[in-house]
Amino acid sequence: MAQFYHRPVLLEETIAGLDLKPNGVYLDGTAGGGGHSYEILSREPTARLIATDKDEEAIAAAKERLKPFEGRFSLYHTDFKNYDEALREEGVGQLDGFLLDLGVSSHQIDDASRGFSYLKEDAPLDMRMDRQSPISAREVVNGYDELSLVRILREYGEERFAPVIARKIVSARAKKEISTCGELARLAEESYPARYRTPACARQTFQAIRIEVNGELEGLRACLKGLVGRLKKGGRGCVITFHSLEDRIVKQTFAELNAACVCPKSFPVCVCGKKREIELVGKQPITASEAELRENSRSKSAKLRIARKITE
Repeated sequence: MAQFYHRPVLLEETIAGLDLKPNGVYLDGTAGGGGHSYEILSREPTARLIATDKDEEAIAAAKERLKPFEGRFSLYHTDFKNYDEALREEGVGQLDGFLLDLGVSSHQIDDASRGFSYLKEDAPLDMRMDRQSPISAREVVNGYDELSLVRILREYGEERFAPVIARKIVSARAKKEISTCGELARLAEESYPARYRTPACARQTFQAIRIEVNGELEGLRACLKGLVGRLKKGGRGCVITFHSLEDRIVKQTFAELNAACVCPKSFPVCVCGKKREIELVGKQPITASEAELRENSRSKSAKLRIARKITE
């Protein structure tokens, strides 16, 4: 097994966004290799951290990296959407802040055995963030019917050639099971008009299938609302996204929580009773600096949105 690593993006901006407080309790829902978690614990010596991750390798790496802070952190091998269980286990009711760094880690992309990258020709089709999950990319590609594949490619990959790619997949697997990243990548690339074909043609297909395998968008909106509900007044929520689908969900959810009355404008008085729960920290999402872009090209698509709780 390759050593797990993950270079955290927007690190300084995220730590500043959390506005760390003495004796604060923080949730890092996507621990990765422990990069953000390490900074939280090192910069605020009295902070307590609860961290989760679906990837068992990430949890093992984070445990090793956070050893200097033994006694101040707890790690859980679970989806961040199961935060309620982790907080209940820790006896925590409210949080001073939470962080979600969505997307795939550098380790997951670069480790060919994980099967996340369309550039890894002979890598097995996998894409599971949690290797204990029974459904991998191989099952999706070889088992879903054509209409389901079209839906996934359109909804999760925003792929304009979704019907062509799905048809090619179904045709190819009828002759031989599709088992490697290279095989799937070639089918996606061949579905594009010849003049547009490049290896990058497979990017949206891989994104779509990865999202389906890991259920990345399922329950995200409800999870964000629940986490905001857990924040103390003045607490911060920081969410880093890497593609338009998840960013749209975060943006819309924060906008809803930032809104007061939602009654129709024709109503003379408010009858809904809705109150603003958060205020947005910054009108626009924070993106990587030029310096970070030079050091880490994967930060190019990252967007950080920050919310501050304004109600009890």
